[in-house]
Amino acid sequence: MPAQIIQANETPFEKIEIDPVTLEVIENALRNARIEMDATLVRTAMSPGIREQGDAFPLIADHKGRMIVGQFGSYIGPFLEGYEGTVEDGDMIFLSDPYSVGGAISHCNDWLVLLPVFKDGRLIAYTSMFGHQSDIGGMVPGSMPIHATEIFQEGVRIPPVKIWKKGEYNEDLIKLVMHQSRMPDWCKADLNALIASCRVAANRVVEMAERFGDDIFVSATNLLLDRNYRAMQQLIESSIGETPVSFEDYICDDGMGFGPYKIKCTMWKENGRVVLDFDGTDPQSQASINMLLNENMMRMFFGIYMIMVFDPQILFNDGYYPLIDIRIPEGSLLKPKFPAALSGRTHVLGRLFDIMGGLLGQKTPEFLNAAGFSSSPHLFYAGHDKAGKWFQLFQIGFGGIPGRPMGDGPDGHSLFPGFTNVPNEFLERYFPLEIVKYETVADSGGAGLHRGGNGINMVYRFYEPGVIAIHDDRWFVPPWGVNGGLPGKRAKKILTKADGTQIVVGNKLEDYPVEAGDELQFITWGGGGWGDPLERDPALILKEIGQGLVTETGALDYGVVIKDGTVDENATEELRTRMRTERGDVDVFNFGPDIETLRANCLEETGLPAPKQPMWRNA
Repeated sequence: MPAQIIQANETPFEKIEIDPVTLEVIENALRNARIEMDATLVRTAMSPGIREQGDAFPLIADHKGRMIVGQFGSYIGPFLEGYEGTVEDGDMIFLSDPYSVGGAISHCNDWLVLLPVFKDGRLIAYTSMFGHQSDIGGMVPGSMPIHATEIFQEGVRIPPVKIWKKGEYNEDLIKLVMHQSRMPDWCKADLNALIASCRVAANRVVEMAERFGDDIFVSATNLLLDRNYRAMQQLIESSIGETPVSFEDYICDDGMGFGPYKIKCTMWKENGRVVLDFDGTDPQSQASINMLLNENMMRMFFGIYMIMVFDPQILFNDGYYPLIDIRIPEGSLLKPKFPAALSGRTHVLGRLFDIMGGLLGQKTPEFLNAAGFSSSPHLFYAGHDKAGKWFQLFQIGFGGIPGRPMGDGPDGHSLFPGFTNVPNEFLERYFPLEIVKYETVADSGGAGLHRGGNGINMVYRFYEPGVIAIHDDRWFVPPWGVNGGLPGKRAKKILTKADGTQIVVGNKLEDYPVEAGDELQFITWGGGGWGDPLERDPALILKEIGQGLVTETGALDYGVVIKDGTVDENATEELRTRMRTERGDVDVFNFGPDIETLRANCLEETGLPAPKQPMWRNA
């Protein structure tokens, strides 16, 4: 039974003709309200994941729940369809359970608040924000257990409940929820920050409606949605063919010794709509790398990718959703059955962007990106300091962004453009550790006309005994290159004990003990290269050698010979001619070795045993 919207005033909104200037003013006011949500969050939150890195996502939707500005698309429509309760003036909804909203949030660490905005007795909009909480209980510090086999092991699950009901705060509910966390002070502050952000945006919406009139405001939101629909319709018509194209990529492993896991998507245009069909994706994992992929979230991912590649001036919103049909098989890695674990879903989330690039570029290779979005590396470090006080770090790391048609991939950047790194000074001030190195890994970006972004080597020296956990991928299957570009280098993690002993540890690691004086090299992957590396300017490569981005040995991948600190032009021309002859024509995709070759060489190349072929319970 869908939610019941209680309105004192049920007068329908009147459709009003709006001039372009008024529409532009309202559009930019909504953009600014979204920015103000972020600013409020950063000033109010306590955890480094939200305060320093920005791991939170705002949303302003119209009165029907369709996103006007935001990032992940609207989950409000599906939520309202499944919520058996009322929505009234003075209410605020609070939830964290992915299964209760069809995967609109993808793991229980993401706490979401939803504020219906009423004006003069009528529902006029919604504001919402969700953010990653540092700890919500569960089997391990940080509440993202790699070895979880059920969501019950991942911490507190909050179904949709009213944190505010008709203006009254449910304090007992908050006490109950905070009691489950190892970091209740951070969680409470971050929750209050989410609430404050939603209230700020709600105030701005009401101010806009008061300035222009309710009917004009609602008509403007409808126009913004319609405009987006028309723009995407043209992009689909020009960029997507009716002949199906398929692409597949792999999650390296599940942290329990099995992998890789295939994600496959087939795309075609049918009756003016895009179909994205994930048939052929592997069944759900026994571990926590599953992602309950919400169809609207996938629509938003696809739309963002289309817009950023083909027409970045378009303001993306939910208007184009009717143009995209998402088909995900039940029981797959992308649509696991309850109560499958979900806390490690970040690898699948990143890999979806690589897959979209592989799909969209097959018709127009000149717009194709290489691989490298791939994942979102996480590090956890927890224990007690000398005073016996509990400390707990959750940090998001950065990898190499893929080479692109317009230029090199950024070195050591985040999958999400809005994320920033935690300053080293912050880490050293609030946690018992030292950042020994923070540098790009030369040659880790795939060679190409446009080089893939280099990965990062961040070296932590731990000052107190404790445990660490690592969530990362692209250590087994490398990020592929395109249009002649080479694959990027793979991720690696090395623990150097205080006595000098070195251990290659897994990229998915849990509850691993460390001692004072141990050092962890947290090395992330590089992005794939774009275009023929033999066409890259040798002078640019020489400059990058001086910057520490490429080595003299790495320059040979570009056919460039360095001698006595300068480019040997004759030797370079001779080497490039020979490489072109031996190579022949370049392929659109360069995936590197096949899976079985990777398995055979895994221990030698990575220092880790190859993952075993997954076995599924329903096989």
